[in-house]
Amino acid sequence: MIVVTSDDIPGKSIATTLGIVRGSSVRARHVGRDILAFCKNLVGGEVEEYTKLLAESREQALDRMVAQAELLGANAITAVRFASSEVAAGAAEILVYGTAVRIAE
Repeated sequence: MIVVTSDDIPGKSIATTLGIVRGSSVRARHVGRDILAFCKNLVGGEVEEYTKLLAESREQALDRMVAQAELLGANAITAVRFASSEVAAGAAEILVYGTAVRIAE
C-alpha cells in the first residue's frame, strides 16, 4: 500500500478514487508514565514516555486506515493527514484520514 501526503503519486496515474478512509486510536495516560513525565518536567527535556505513547497511537491509526482502504480494494492512499484531540481528561485521539485510490499498474 502506497501512503502519501500529496494529492498525487509521482510517476503513477490514479485510475479510480474510492473515497475517504480513516483510522483512529484513543489512548489514555498511564499513572507510571505520568510520574516519570512529572519528574522530567522538573529538569526539562523530551518526555519520552509520551513520545512513545503517541508514536504507538499514530502507527495503530495508520494500520486501521490502511485496513479500511484494503477492504475498498485500494492500492494507495493519497492526501493523508493527521489530527489529534483530547476526548477526556487524560485521553487523546489520534486520527488519520486520506483518499483511497487505485493506481494504474
